[in-house]
Amino acid sequence: MKEEQDGAAQGEELLSQARELTPALYALARVLRLRGVREAGLAQLPPSELEVLRYVLDAPGTSLGELARALGLRTSNASTTVRGLVAQDLLRREPDPRDRRLVRLHPTMNAVHGMARIEGAWAEVFAQALGELADGERESLTAALPALRALGRALMTHRQEAARST
Repeated sequence: MKEEQDGAAQGEELLSQARELTPALYALARVLRLRGVREAGLAQLPPSELEVLRYVLDAPGTSLGELARALGLRTSNASTTVRGLVAQDLLRREPDPRDRRLVRLHPTMNAVHGMARIEGAWAEVFAQALGELADGERESLTAALPALRALGRALMTHRQEAARST
């Protein structure tokens, strides 16, 4: 009985922490979605294209099905997004050497260089904002980086598990 109460209390505490963290993390993500591309001098990419491009940059050689599952997209929507990125010379399709029916997605050099410019612009946006924080706040954010990365991995794992179960 006590273990159940402790578990319920811990669950409530986690939910409370999540309610505090989520809006702040969402605001940061929104800044990244809305800034960077223009500052890098590139044509504006819709958030869905930017997300697909980032995924393929992180996982070159992924298939369309793997991409759709990982990002929680319908295959048809992923295909449309990929087609647009191929037309912009940001992605290329290559047949899988072991199974010619499969297509593997790879970033082009334009994508690699473009994303580097976008991430550089993001860094400048964040550096300006970080400069407005107190030293202790910047140190706290830097110290939280490993935890934020772990949180990102956990969220991605949950997303992939949910995609597999549907």
